[in-house]
Amino acid sequence: MSSRAHAAPAAEEEIPLDNEARRKGSLEVDKLFRLVVAKGGSDLHLKTGKPPMMRYKGDILTFDQLGYKVPVLDARNMEKLLMPMMNERLRRIHERDGGADFAHVVTIEDGSTRRFRVNILKQRGDLGLVARLVNATIPSFDKLFLPPILADVCMHHQGLIILAGITGSGKSTTIGSMLNFVNSKRRCHILTIEDPIEYLFTDELAVVNQREVGIDVSTWEIALKHAMREDPDVMLVGEMRDHETFNAAVHAAETGHLVFGTIHANTAPSTIGRILDLFPPDMHNAIRQTLAFNLKAIIAQKLIKTTEEWQNKGVTRVPINEVMLVNSSIRKAISENQDARMADLLKVSEAEGMQDFTKALKDRVESDMITREAAFEVAPNADALKMALKGIKLPVSGLR
Repeated sequence: MSSRAHAAPAAEEEIPLDNEARRKGSLEVDKLFRLVVAKGGSDLHLKTGKPPMMRYKGDILTFDQLGYKVPVLDARNMEKLLMPMMNERLRRIHERDGGADFAHVVTIEDGSTRRFRVNILKQRGDLGLVARLVNATIPSFDKLFLPPILADVCMHHQGLIILAGITGSGKSTTIGSMLNFVNSKRRCHILTIEDPIEYLFTDELAVVNQREVGIDVSTWEIALKHAMREDPDVMLVGEMRDHETFNAAVHAAETGHLVFGTIHANTAPSTIGRILDLFPPDMHNAIRQTLAFNLKAIIAQKLIKTTEEWQNKGVTRVPINEVMLVNSSIRKAISENQDARMADLLKVSEAEGMQDFTKALKDRVESDMITREAAFEVAPNADALKMALKGIKLPVSGLR
């Protein structure tokens, strides 16, 4: 859908960024955050030399396209808007690394607060910002249209569960929903290590402790070291970005904990290779045996814009999930370096709750939640999807 399809009425509300009548205790940039909330946007984008933008119904539009007249942000105004958002620690990180991640809480018109996950960055020497609005409540599986099998996945008491996907694919929301499901079902201790904290959990049956790196604990390494002394039953270790984080997650799984983590990978089978890339080749066989023994499931996810009918219902994007449960066949494929077989194993294990992206996309198209065009844009195998939509099952080969 083109941006013109979202065009607002001709009358525009002018939003001066130097207005002195600001809310007590808030920042000037909070006006822009409030407009994202008011309009129902999902992300705020600020780039030097451009007017403010937000992601609205899946598209990135300027504020004036949505009915708000906001001036172009030059370098001086951008610095005035963004630098007050960071404390001394974040400023040091930003200066050292060229960017900083943190949570930002904004008070909106009705007095309630909304939470944003913020990244302040530099690009071509200028400041910029990208911020994602975090839902005020943690959505349930059915509200997110997640596969029901995830409820069974959450009920493991030990092992490693990995959410795979690119940045912006909704992994954090899905993990938040899974952890809150555990929170509602088990009398246990859930410990999360996050940078920054996104969803705020309320204790139900479980006791939930959330530690934010840089605020509650100085580093990931110290947080992971302390975690084993904090009697957790369930842990969230965040992104497995290096071998240290992966080793800590696996150690926790091996010692009787249920561990959730995320990784940047496109499909469930390719996640195995992505994990191996964290280690030198001479360790790959040992890592495969560790995964075969401890891994319980990989859920890969994409986020796709819905049809106009569903957008009118308030559902602007929907997750597409590939689900790989580690049964005896998957375990054997992992340990014996037969990753190519996993795609076929997903197809023949649908009765167990597994599915590949082709089936997930087919189901979304047939339920009219996404268009055929949107499905083919993200399909890992366009030919397989074409056949599936025609009701033709491709033969599965190479299984023994």
